[in-house]
Amino acid sequence: RCPEQNPSLFASLAMTLPLILIVCLLGSLASVFAAAGYLLLPPHVQQRTIKGLVSFATGMLLGTAFLHLIPHAIEHRGEAGIEGLMFALLGAICAFFLLEKGLIWRHHHCHGHTAHGRGADEHGHHGALILVGDSVHNFVDGVLISAAFVTDVRLGIVTAVAAIAHEIPQELGDFAILLNSGVSRARAFTLNALTALTTLVGAALAYFAMRQTAFLLPYFLAFAAASFIYIAVADLMPTLNRRTGRGEAVSQMSLMATGIALTVILAGLQD
Repeated sequence: RCPEQNPSLFASLAMTLPLILIVCLLGSLASVFAAAGYLLLPPHVQQRTIKGLVSFATGMLLGTAFLHLIPHAIEHRGEAGIEGLMFALLGAICAFFLLEKGLIWRHHHCHGHTAHGRGADEHGHHGALILVGDSVHNFVDGVLISAAFVTDVRLGIVTAVAAIAHEIPQELGDFAILLNSGVSRARAFTLNALTALTTLVGAALAYFAMRQTAFLLPYFLAFAAASFIYIAVADLMPTLNRRTGRGEAVSQMSLMATGIALTVILAGLQD
């Protein structure tokens, strides 16, 4: 059913928006605090557990995309055909690929200058770039979480948890880059916490925008699914494939299965 033909989808205005903002706020700060606390662990503990965290996040992202976001997009497609949604999904994945290509080019371009004696200056630029990129990424996460909550509260919770799961490894990387840029631990934490709050901005703007353009909701969900699929397949899985031992494979698959199972459990809590 199309959201425009389903007024109950937006009936709980007084409760839905505060719930979205609370979940986004708690989720954003939780990922920042978790990443900051993780850095305080001994290096050997970090090295032994980070792959497990990435495996679990991969399962959460894939489970949320294929078991929840895509089915809900199809369910609420209205007059939009399934083929149109699949084209939107495919187009979004290609767009993420091109975006990452641009970021990779920028990264190599900066390192090229570093080789010519501008190392300290470029490290500072890398720190600024990561803050801008993180703000945009968190803003998009807010949009995706808001779209999911507007569709169904359970879907919103699952989407938020999946976003938090993949945010923690990213926040770890952001902290490392900022520290390498000469930023103190306290300032790095403050800057990351501020960029995390852009999730709330994205969530609020998306909420009110979708109330005016409800017919776009299925495409928001398809975009969210594409984002999660791309992050899992293009960014997280390649890091897992660097270790090829049989024990590593069993451990990774077990943690991925745990992440997928959690998406199912969270979605069923309110049944």
